[in-house]
Amino acid sequence: MKYKEYKAVIEYDEDDRLFFGRVVNIRDIIVFDGLSVDELEQAFQAVIEQYIAHCQAANKSPEIPTSNISSSNF
Repeated sequence: MKYKEYKAVIEYDEDDRLFFGRVVNIRDIIVFDGLSVDELEQAFQAVIEQYIAHCQAANKSPEIPTSNISSSNF
């Protein structure tokens, strides 16, 4: 799943019937969840917008995803 320049890996918890995701290729930890694909996509976009806004409020540049950080550590 991609939004702006951010990419996320998605998993599904069969017991809780919940999708959850984590933004990859950045050091900051950004996670989100949803009960449907549409809800998951909306949550992903919202959490990225919140992350960018939080960084701006803290006078910090948001991390730009790189290919140097492994996404296999999810």
